[in-house]
Amino acid sequence: MTAKTLSRSLMIAFASAGLALSAPAVAQVDEDAAKLLFKQNECGKCHHPSQNKKGPSLKKTAKEYKGKANAEQEIMKHLTTPKKVKLDDGSEEDHRVVDSKDQKALANLARWILSH
Repeated sequence: MTAKTLSRSLMIAFASAGLALSAPAVAQVDEDAAKLLFKQNECGKCHHPSQNKKGPSLKKTAKEYKGKANAEQEIMKHLTTPKKVKLDDGSEEDHRVVDSKDQKALANLARWILSH
């Protein structure tokens, strides 16, 4: 290997490492914990991962929030703030609040929803 080739290889390696380190860290999703919280709060009565039920599918929700910088926070607010929601048939009902004060668990649930 020539000095020029070695120098070029090192430059590419350092540039790649710099890009990797500068990328924002994405928190991992504990899928099992999110599914358990989803089940415990009976979210599945109205929401399904891929099909609309009484409420939108998780896939539809994830698509709606895709690319929004504050998506996780917006979903957490929706999960924890009592309010009326409009259903597909035009009626309204109270949206259940997730029964958890654990911010990490709520954030994990929000990330799981966004992962669909």
